[in-house]
Amino acid sequence: MSPAPKKARYERELRALQIELVKLQRDVIARERKVLVIVEGRDAAGKDGLIRTFTEHLSPRETRVVALGKPTDREKSLWYFQRWVPHLPAAGEIVFFNRSWYNRAGVERVMGFCDAEELSEFLEDVPRFERMLQRAEIELVKYYLDVSRGEQAERFDERRGDPLKAWKISPIDATAQKHWKDYSKARDEMLTRTSSPHAPWTIVRADKKKRARLETLRDLLERLPPKEKRKKSRPRPNRRVVFRFDPSMLKDGRLAP
Repeated sequence: MSPAPKKARYERELRALQIELVKLQRDVIARERKVLVIVEGRDAAGKDGLIRTFTEHLSPRETRVVALGKPTDREKSLWYFQRWVPHLPAAGEIVFFNRSWYNRAGVERVMGFCDAEELSEFLEDVPRFERMLQRAEIELVKYYLDVSRGEQAERFDERRGDPLKAWKISPIDATAQKHWKDYSKARDEMLTRTSSPHAPWTIVRADKKKRARLETLRDLLERLPPKEKRKKSRPRPNRRVVFRFDPSMLKDGRLAP
């Protein structure tokens, strides 16, 4: 199939899913639901593009994207989760976290920005914290975008060669490939320790960006259905691309080694 028909099919499917997402937002507003979507993953996994796909046609008044920077000295003195609490969704809002409190289990751990005691406390506390969110009627969805080592390297090269993506380049990028195995180990423990029945992790195989975006959209629509039943069924997400985390996948090849 030539590139043009592939692009046209992608845009057609994307438009249909985004229309459904707008309908979902109308339901969130009408029923005063509180929706929080966490998007995590390795550097260059496609988090920015995925969130942009989600939010492109949503109402800006009821949609927020939160991407916190490096903490200040004052913020370092706060209760760890305190930085994110003010950004949680109010009634009628959908909030997307582009990275989140899970920084502690990933980059902070690998780069030595937290110590072993802080990491241990976080892994023990986060399931309880997310249970509190559920009791506050916050609908929490957590995505982890997984890419292969080779694909990550190609995306880093693309960034360095594109002046429009210069803002994405950071000193951390230079260490991502060097510490690949350390990030894999951190990812595996984070997923195992913090995936729970009330706040499970959903894995997205993200080597192919467009496919990952479509299937994640389908998954979110399936996870957060509107109150009104649809007259016709929507295509279900491809579970080879987007799937619920299970410890067995740490050894069966479904996650990048």
